Amino acid sequence: MKFARHCLANLTQNFPAMKLTASALTIALLLSGCATDPNAVNQQASEEGLAALPNTPITWAQAKQRAGNVRVGWISSFRDGTLTKLVREAQSNNPDLRAAAAKVQSSQALARQAGAALSPQLNATGGGSRSGSGVGSSRGNLNLGLQASWELDLWGRIRSGRNASVNNAEAAAAEYRYTQHSLAASVARAYFLAIDAQRQEALAQQTLASLSKNQRIVAARRAVGESDRYDISLINSDVASAKASLVAAKGSKRDALRALELLLGRYPGADIQVRKSLPPVPSPPPAGVPSQLLERRPDLIAAERRIAAAINNVNKSKAARLPQISLTASGGASSNALNSLTNPGNLAWQATSSLLVPIADGGARKAQVEVDKANQKAAVSSYASAALKAFGDVEKSLDQGTVIRQRRSLITQSLTDAKSALDVAEKNYKAGETDLFQVLQLRQKVNSLEASKITLERAQLDQIVGLNLALGGSWK
Repeated sequence: MKFARHCLANLTQNFPAMKLTASALTIALLLSGCATDPNAVNQQASEEGLAALPNTPITWAQAKQRAGNVRVGWISSFRDGTLTKLVREAQSNNPDLRAAAAKVQSSQALARQAGAALSPQLNATGGGSRSGSGVGSSRGNLNLGLQASWELDLWGRIRSGRNASVNNAEAAAAEYRYTQHSLAASVARAYFLAIDAQRQEALAQQTLASLSKNQRIVAARRAVGESDRYDISLINSDVASAKASLVAAKGSKRDALRALELLLGRYPGADIQVRKSLPPVPSPPPAGVPSQLLERRPDLIAAERRIAAAINNVNKSKAARLPQISLTASGGASSNALNSLTNPGNLAWQATSSLLVPIADGGARKAQVEVDKANQKAAVSSYASAALKAFGDVEKSLDQGTVIRQRRSLITQSLTDAKSALDVAEKNYKAGETDLFQVLQLRQKVNSLEASKITLERAQLDQIVGLNLALGGSWK
């Protein structure tokens, strides 16, 4: 409040004849320029947030070669029209997103409500009464009037409260944008998972068909005495296991489809159709630089707006410890007849001013300042925590991209070699040069590698989605 006192001192120095009691309105208008400047608060919020962070490197540790602007419209990079339509459907129908939109509307209304106190309040009054005596005589009275009141926001208390509400509304709007981005990412991942589950079901069916074929071969060899009971039991066990795996794969597919339907706001009937193969993996997006993340990612923008709101709340609680001046005026008419209400003789008015100077409140106002200062520190710490997590999200996702690409390459090579070994083992078994156990072991290994390869193909797409979300890239 030192700044406000300085402004008042300048005013009284420049206008020595000005009387506060006679010109309170003029003083209030002049002091309005001395109130808390939103731009200054925004600058303070930014500086306090940055000061709470460790030194930020110029480039990402896991992507020193990946300069360039972060991609906008990353959903289209998958070149999948079905995915694009599903994301749009979710943006329109997802109930959680609608709830977030309603929260934004509520916060904006609260900001308008908080700012209403800066304007004069005007109310109309009216009433009537009738009285009489026991002998039957009676008389009536009508009154009609206007009441106006205005608290002069000399120290910016109301203005700071309004600005805090505006900051909270800005934070809610940024959180809504991040919810939109997160929903787009969740739909993409659920869509890829549904395709993955469908491919895993097809693989389980293929495995069962292959083992069933082997089962028939073993049965034929048993009939001519070339296989024993051990082989029959072994193949029967693997066929039963494959059937169980198929049942599980079908259940996983239904679960994946229901998860996607819920994101879309549909009834979870597991009847949505998805494509049979995953889309091609797009090229990784440019990662930009770490410092840009603070200005681009919506959840970090929201956290920074919370700091600004906390600063304004501190200014509000400090101003509440200073004197408050209010102006009130009322006027109206009273008469026993409606047509006489506008008679000048029945009109009356009154104008008053009041001064409220806090003297003793048991330390309540001082304690509120301390509460709001603590909340400001908490907001700064929350911002630092969110920023560090965001940096970690990007670094982890960049690292995952490298790991997944290397694993996919190695798994693909391993699968090629395992298939070759299985082909040789099956030929040797038919020629009686090896036993069934070795063939089935190799078959299990091939199936496991096939499943891993499918999962890694989806993981690579998920990594692209996660990286775009971590970088704050817009989905549209």
